[in-house]
Amino acid sequence: MSASARPFDGAAPSVPRSDRLRDRPALVIGGASGIGAACAARLAEEGAVVVVADLDEDGAAGVAERIAAAGGSALPRRVDVTDPDGVARVVAEAAGLRGGPRIAVNCAGVNGPLSPLADLPPEGFDTVLKVNLYGVFHAMRSQLPAMAGTGGVIVNLASVAAHSGFRHHGAYAAAKQGVLALTRTAAREYAAQGIRVLSVSPGVVDTPMVAALPPGATDGLLATVPLGRTAEPAEVAALVAFLVSDDASYLTGSDHVIDGGYLAK
Repeated sequence: MSASARPFDGAAPSVPRSDRLRDRPALVIGGASGIGAACAARLAEEGAVVVVADLDEDGAAGVAERIAAAGGSALPRRVDVTDPDGVARVVAEAAGLRGGPRIAVNCAGVNGPLSPLADLPPEGFDTVLKVNLYGVFHAMRSQLPAMAGTGGVIVNLASVAAHSGFRHHGAYAAAKQGVLALTRTAAREYAAQGIRVLSVSPGVVDTPMVAALPPGATDGLLATVPLGRTAEPAEVAALVAFLVSDDASYLTGSDHVIDGGYLAK
């Protein structure tokens, strides 16, 4: 095994944490587990004051408690991303937190039913789009006006499924392709108001959502990943923390793939 493909020990890369997000209000939707939880923790480690919002209220509270125990600042909130009024309430609450939100990360997502397209039930297709695509729309529709006066950064979670055909993931791929389109459109529309809008496309990440896939759903996939392993949520969170920082101040409208080289075919 080459050095570039060495096993990952499950921890974030060993780099010194900075205060580059000091006192910036941040809203992480879908923050109760997986990539969202890792993003909430990383932003707090870099000084942000984080609202952890999720349909899983207990999970969000657990993430906020762990952040507080580590010396950070976080508040848990319940949100159903399919309810536009509920999303608006959470964004409004975050907007009252030190003039925020200055940072928003939209992570909420579901796998939905996995099947060939002709066998995909319409209600299953609808469910995936309501959470993975409409949820991002509802979030940005409230986040953009909240940031208009002070500027800010929105990062939406897309997927390599938006860039490459994934068997039995038609609804998921369609929703994530829609996320790319919403991201690019908003970036062009709101740049003059000082708002940057970006997306991140992870490959296979070691999260509860991936673990819940049916047996065999990812068989053979790692063989096509040059680095030879799944990603850890902390690695995706490190990328997100960079994108929302001033170090990425000239980036907007772009998608940032983190897939261990999967798309480099």
